Amino acid sequence: MIAAAVPFLVGAEEEEFDPDLVTPGVVGFVATFLVMVVVVLLILDMVRRIRRVNYRAEVRQQLEVERLEAELAASDAGEADGPDATTATSEAEAAAASDDEDDTPPTR
Repeated sequence: MIAAAVPFLVGAEEEEFDPDLVTPGVVGFVATFLVMVVVVLLILDMVRRIRRVNYRAEVRQQLEVERLEAELAASDAGEADGPDATTATSEAEAAAASDDEDDTPPTR
């Protein structure tokens, strides 16, 4: 079997190819161009989605800060140095930590 393949291998080594005949042509160019267009569109979509996630995180953080400030102001107004102020702050921090862990994607 190997002996039968040897003449074909030797003949293939002796042949010299013409680089003008070994080109991808128009079909190869079109295929490469389409792949490039798809990759660019995917990158644009990814950047848009990352930007949207960052904006949502900023808004969520800002709302959480405002909520904590409101709770702190309410606890300061109710009892100046009571033990409930510390408890409210620690409960608010625990709620903020649990919100960060719940990072589910939005439904459409």
